[in-house]
Amino acid sequence: MQKAIIGKKVGMTQIFDENGKVIPVTVVEAGPCTVTQKKTVETDGYEAVQLGFEDIKESKLSKPEAGHLKKAGVAAKKHLKEFKLEGAAGMNVGDEVKADTFAAGDMIDVTGITKGHGYQGVIKRHGAHRIDMTHGGGPVHRHAGSMGASSHQSRIFPGKIGAGQMGNEQVTIENLEVVKVDAELNMIVIKGAIPGPKGGLVYIRNTVKNNKVKQADTGISKNPQKASGRNPQKASARG
Repeated sequence: MQKAIIGKKVGMTQIFDENGKVIPVTVVEAGPCTVTQKKTVETDGYEAVQLGFEDIKESKLSKPEAGHLKKAGVAAKKHLKEFKLEGAAGMNVGDEVKADTFAAGDMIDVTGITKGHGYQGVIKRHGAHRIDMTHGGGPVHRHAGSMGASSHQSRIFPGKIGAGQMGNEQVTIENLEVVKVDAELNMIVIKGAIPGPKGGLVYIRNTVKNNKVKQADTGISKNPQKASGRNPQKASARG
């Protein structure tokens, strides 16, 4: 069953596993979220649910937002997000989605808005090299440099690195592992880093990647380049 929840990034820390190995983790305050709308194939052409997160004063919502939530019969919510889930048909308006929807060991994708760094040059934004500080470099040590010939092509090709807005983009980190879930504190502990600053909004859902468990075959090799593959009887007798 597909699962999803809205949360808020608390920050990063580290924990220790059973073997004493340190694990860098990100703590997320996930939910509780309320189902504020349900999409069906009959009425909308697809199945999905809209989740609301974080209570807010109704006076801080626009009239369309407040009317939408009143129609659903739920409290005013600051954040709304729609998720297409296979099990959406089994959910109803007013249902709560809590952190214990996920469990330790689940593989998830986390989407968030990265930290904004403002207008930056090519060195910080793209990791470009600067000009040497010696031999008459002049005041152009961190400039972008030549952009190309003026005769042909007489233009800059799309994708050319340059200065501009850095960060403040929606980014999804795939295939992260849930290390711990605390239902009482609405806490999900995720292995590794996730996008966004402290207090940033994040969306958590099942990973889209197919995680296959690799099983090592200790038997006879099927590779014809190996001796055991060319002569399996000899390999089995040797074993």
